[in-house]
Amino acid sequence: MSRIYRWAGLAVLAALVVIQFFGIDKTNPPVNASEEFMALAAPPADVAQLLRNACYDCHSHETKYPWYTNVAPVSWWIANHIEHGREHLNFSVWGAYDAEKQAHKAEEAGEEVEKGKMPMTSYQPMHPEARLTDAQRERLTAWFMALSQQKEGANHTPQPEVASPQEEGHDHEDGESHDHEH
Repeated sequence: MSRIYRWAGLAVLAALVVIQFFGIDKTNPPVNASEEFMALAAPPADVAQLLRNACYDCHSHETKYPWYTNVAPVSWWIANHIEHGREHLNFSVWGAYDAEKQAHKAEEAGEEVEKGKMPMTSYQPMHPEARLTDAQRERLTAWFMALSQQKEGANHTPQPEVASPQEEGHDHEDGESHDHEH
């Protein structure tokens, strides 16, 4: 019986070695600055940083491939996530979406962040910068939702008016406190 386990173990080890020769393509397509989300939407610095930390690896052509993407079959799984992420939302081609699609994508992104579906739980252990606090999740959700309400221009996404957490609920000149609706 131990002979069978030894051969099975050697077969599994051999298979793991062989699959290392079938790596993933880590070439990022070029980014056209005239279509790139950051250039078109011009999010505030805090939102831009959250997007870069939590979204851009899977939802843009600016993917950073860490060392473990050299190890199959993990690399295949990650490549599949990136492919699907770019299919659903690709910040690198934002300008190619018409205004209606931009609004829809922004709304979907806000909903996914709000529900905690994005960034994916499986992404976060190796990317601690992508772990959003409740306040960060609320900020990103509110910004995406405000962006989704903007329908001006097919090739330009105007800056949505979203109060920062420090500005919300402050007193105005008329002495009343106004809550901002998003």
